[in-house]
Amino acid sequence: MLNSMDHRLSAEDRKKQLVKIGLMMLRTKPIHELSIDAIAGQAGISRGLLFHYFPSKRDYYVAVISAAGRRLLRVTKPDASLPPEEQLREMLTQFVAFIERRRTAYISFVRGAAGGDDFAVKVYDETRAGLTKRVLTYLGTPEVADDPKSPDYLRIHAWLSYAEDLAIEWSGLPEDDRPYTADYLIDHAIEALHTLRKL
Repeated sequence: MLNSMDHRLSAEDRKKQLVKIGLMMLRTKPIHELSIDAIAGQAGISRGLLFHYFPSKRDYYVAVISAAGRRLLRVTKPDASLPPEEQLREMLTQFVAFIERRRTAYISFVRGAAGGDDFAVKVYDETRAGLTKRVLTYLGTPEVADDPKSPDYLRIHAWLSYAEDLAIEWSGLPEDDRPYTADYLIDHAIEALHTLRKL
């Protein structure tokens, strides 16, 4: 529970605090298993007061999962001063590391979208679109980044699904049982990308 000075937080700061707590809990629990009572308790407020900031449980979940999507885009954004090929590698390196660190939360994110939860689908689609556009830019084809009907866009979108699933399955294995290192996985995924573009 937080200290007694927390009652002085502005409404906006309180909302940020509650979302941050949700993100921390999301590391070990799927979004729909987050306990509103536990979150309110961690913030040192009542359950009823939490609903003053977020009208419903769904509104709170939307805020948390939206923040998770923004975090993924932020942490996978490479140094813009690097050459495009190195930006691609750095983005993918951070993407794999993110999934490995937050595997439970990430699987919840993916399965929420796959299960048809409308808020999860929207955030997942926006996040995937953001990553797709980045890759297309690194590959020197920014002109198709805003055209989801483009064959190049569809290929990159599909490739990200492949890289994502590979990272999820790989990170789920005990370290001693993993058939290859993270660096090998990244090299393989980039090779697969270039092969796919030639088809």
